[in-house]
Parts: sequence; C-alpha cells; structure tokens
Amino acid sequence: MSGFMQEDFLLSGEFARRLYHEFAAGQPIFDYHCHLPPQQIAEDYRFKNLYDIWLKGDHYKWRAMRANGVPEALITGNGSDREKFAAWASTVPDTIGNPLYHWTHLELRRPFGITDTLLSSETAEEIWSRCNALLAQDAFSARGIMQQMNVKMAGTTDDPVDDLRYHRLLAEDASFAVKILPGWRPDKALNLEAGGFCDYLQKLAAVSDTDIVRFDDLRQALSRRLDHFAAHGCKIADHALDIVLYADADEATLDGILARRLAGKSPNELEIAQFKTAVLVWLGAQYAQRGWVQQYHIGALRNANSRQFARLGPDVGYDSVNDAPIAVPLARLLDAQHRKDALPKTILYCLNPRDNEVIATMAGNFQGEGAPGKMQFGSAWWFNDQKDGMTRQLTQLAQMGMLSRFVGMLTDSRSFLSYTRHEYFRRLLCETIGGWVDNGEAPADLNLLGKMVENICFNNARDYFAVEL
Repeated sequence: MSGFMQEDFLLSGEFARRLYHEFAAGQPIFDYHCHLPPQQIAEDYRFKNLYDIWLKGDHYKWRAMRANGVPEALITGNGSDREKFAAWASTVPDTIGNPLYHWTHLELRRPFGITDTLLSSETAEEIWSRCNALLAQDAFSARGIMQQMNVKMAGTTDDPVDDLRYHRLLAEDASFAVKILPGWRPDKALNLEAGGFCDYLQKLAAVSDTDIVRFDDLRQALSRRLDHFAAHGCKIADHALDIVLYADADEATLDGILARRLAGKSPNELEIAQFKTAVLVWLGAQYAQRGWVQQYHIGALRNANSRQFARLGPDVGYDSVNDAPIAVPLARLLDAQHRKDALPKTILYCLNPRDNEVIATMAGNFQGEGAPGKMQFGSAWWFNDQKDGMTRQLTQLAQMGMLSRFVGMLTDSRSFLSYTRHEYFRRLLCETIGGWVDNGEAPADLNLLGKMVENICFNNARDYFAVEL
C-alpha cells in the first residue's frame, strides 16, 4: 500500500494540496442528481451485506466483471451474494488503470475506514467480514452513510406517475436533516417510439385524472403532475436525450401524431422529432415559470446488446457512447425556448467527449442577464467521470466558459457508497487549479482560489438550485 492513494492522492503540488485540504475536503455535499431509492432513505434501510450496498445494481462493476470473463450467474444471475462478491474481488486487481480501481479503494476507505488492504481474492474474506460488521451498525444504514459523508441535499430521479409518498414521509421527518427532493424525469412521456408508450400514457392519464386523446390533453396531464412534484419540493427536471432531435409542428399535426400512435401505428422519424420537440419546448416553459432547472443528458447509446436486453432488461451495463451529431438540433431546441423568453436554467451533459467543446460553447449562446451561470456545461458524465474525463471537462469549461460559476459534481448513482466521487472530483479540481498556479497561469492567491474552490464544491449548487438547507 506504500504510496498508493495516500492523503495527497492526485495532488502533485503544494498549492493544489493546500486548496484541497484547506478548502475542498471539508465542504458538504450537494448531490443534486442521483438515482438513490427514496424508499430506502425513508425507511432507513439496513444493508444485508457488502454485496447489497456495493455490487447490487452497479453496472460499472458488472461491465468490468464481464470483461474479465466472469459468468453472468455471478454478476446478475442466481449466484449467492457471497459468490458474487468473491467474483468482484478476483476482478479488482485486473482493473488497474480503470477508474474502478480508484473508486473501489476510495469506497473502502470512506466510509469503511479500510486503508491498509487492497481488495483481491486473497483479502476478500477479510474485507467481507470487516465491512459486514460495520454495516450492522446504525452509522452504516442508508441515512447513517449519508450523514457520515456530510450530504446536505440529494435529488432523486422520479417518474411523473410516482406518488412521491416516500418524499412526503422524509419531509415530515424532523429527525433526518438531509434534504431529499424529487427530480422530475418524464422520458416515458416523450418516447413516442417506445414499445410501452401507450401503456404508459394510460398510467399517466389515471394518476392525473385526464383522458389523453389530443396533444393538449397530454399537456394538461403533465401540468397536473408538475404541480404534484412542485408541492413536494421538486426543483429539477432531467431528460435523457440520447439523440437530440428538432422539428416544428402545429397543433393539428401533433394531434394526428398522437392519435395514430394511440391507435397502434408506429411513428416515423419526422413524427418522433416533432412530438419530442413540442413536449420539450412546452416543458421548458413550465420549468422556467416554476423556477426549476432542466438537465439534458445527451449522447448515450442504450441497450446495444439486444440478446442481453431481452434476458436482463435495461440499465445492466450494455450501454455505450453515441456519436450522433448534436450541435444544430440542440441549438434549435434551446433557441425555441429562448425565443419565447421561457428558457429555464439548464445543465447540458454529453457522453461523447468529442462534444465537450460543442456543449461548452452552446451554453455561452444562451446565458441570461442577472442569472450568473444560468447555462451550465455539466460535470463529466458516466464513462467520463474519471481522471482524464473530469480534467478535460474542467479545462474546457474554464477555457470556453466560466469555471468559477460551475455547479460542480453529482453522483448520478444508485449506490450509497458513490459519494467518494465528490472527493475524486474535488482532488482533480484542486490539482487543475494548482497546476495553473505552478505554471504562472493563475495568481498564487490562496484566498481568491480557495473561495472559488469552495463555491464549485458546494455554494454554487446550493444557490443555483435555490434550495433552503
């Protein structure tokens, strides 16, 4: 373990080290977008074992195990929890060079305190036993871990048809100081081409008490659900725009598209683009009116392996980077909202790092008066939330935008152990700024740059989302 991931991990200069230890490390976490189950937080879930909290649902680790030849039975199949953990432990030494090696040992370090042992087949039993003993303690429940990691706010990802009962319970529970707010994710109401679209509209119609026949009916249904989410403190919307589309359509055209789809006919590419454009532009105006932030996650190629999708379903690690062009349709989509003076605060993420400069410069096209950092180039996402990807995003944001206004890192994770991603990000942030100082590209002003670091780590996000803590 000598020299590996010590206290100055990723920090090569004295200025970077001071920025991190004096200004970044102690900042609270404002996790404005995650996929944590609100039920587990509301019920203060006790994890059964290390597999339950660490491997269950983690498609990052599943992909690595598949690359290492691990049978699917020991990944998502019917192997026991202990067997699946053993398969992961045997894989870890082979992940050196992959961010998983860093994440794995950061997650063992915090919150489990394991700093003296590397995970491998030889140490699996020891780590399994040590972590399971800790998971039996109150401090390692779902809430306990969030409190240990100094989380002040977590924004979950929720469907418009969700009743938000667990958010209501959390809001009423004065014993838990972490603010848990719902996040509006209406993808199923936009994905006209999806096989379950019509069934989903039936669910949306039922919970909104609205017969959805015409396009305006869909707007009314969504509006009622927006009211429901707003009543539960929602401040943020999220959209998976795997491919960015734009096409204009009048109301009659939209009515016809929806009627044909409800009648069981498959839409063509133009109809898909027209429908999604209309919903997104309308939703953008709703977000602006309500003071919400909209997020666009752009560029994923999902469920590429059709055989495994048929066996296992979505979100199990068979997604990759897409390379569809985004600049023109994204500009038109944002411009359509801006023309109506109804463009809300917006965070743009790209999965293809080729598009970093597109996103960074696109944000600059629509910045707003009196709203510092209104348009954000979001943090390095998914395959990019690693050393190279984070550093590249920070550098390109600084060069083409305004790093000092950045709202910083988020987990975008289903795991309660993913808060060490904030530590990883903060170390790289301080290393980047410290490197500028060392090269004479930024002044060696610890107060100036320290305040900038504190803002990016916490203050900017708190203020941007206007959440009272």
